[in-house]
Amino acid sequence: MVVAATLLIGVIAGILGAILGLGGGVVVVPTLEFALPRLGHPITLQQAIAVSQFSVLAVGLSGAAAYLKQGLVQARTGYLLSPYTILGGTVGSVLVLILPARTVATVFAALLLYSAFNLLRAMKRVETQRPESAWLRPGMTFAGVMSGLLGIGGGTVQVPVMNLLGGVPIRQAIATSTFIMGLTAVANALIQQAAGMLDPRLACAIALGVLVGARLGAGLQKRIPDRELKFFFSLLLVFTAGQLLWKYWGTA
Repeated sequence: MVVAATLLIGVIAGILGAILGLGGGVVVVPTLEFALPRLGHPITLQQAIAVSQFSVLAVGLSGAAAYLKQGLVQARTGYLLSPYTILGGTVGSVLVLILPARTVATVFAALLLYSAFNLLRAMKRVETQRPESAWLRPGMTFAGVMSGLLGIGGGTVQVPVMNLLGGVPIRQAIATSTFIMGLTAVANALIQQAAGMLDPRLACAIALGVLVGARLGAGLQKRIPDRELKFFFSLLLVFTAGQLLWKYWGTA
């Protein structure tokens, strides 16, 4: 039952992850932590983050392949920016082993709300390629830290950073973020495994579900207008932030 539930969570996360350029972790981490204890399988936030790294890896591999075929990935941008996210991801993966769960959850929620605000504020802007800001690379390094720390693909930061600071149109930012996140997740997953946080059964189930969902999501994404993509992305971020804040602060 636990493995089947994890597989279903992976499918849903894969669909949403590919459509919105997320690694699926924004869905996987809070959902695993909410659902599995109710099925008799307790799981800590750190363990959920470790399993989520495999969902990130699966979305990166499956979603990026589909986007490359569609010509949406800016591969040169991806290769130039991925070292910054990998470096940041390594730092974040070490921090998650040190920081308390409430601190990690609070950082996660604040990040989601900030990203949602920036995307909603930019909804009226015409989507065209623009010159990049000097803050692009520091922003991508920060996205890597959040990826390793929170078990997400970094898309919650990468997409707004590439769109707002890199001048990359939202659709291409989502595709390129998916391309980058697979590279970042490899290092993150190895660190989590070495720390003994990884449940192999759940990791395999989440990866399989996400692979299926990501292929479906990549096909759906091209049918959704840019404004709606930003709006749905923002709603998902706000909902997830509210879940986390209620769990760790609502009963404090």
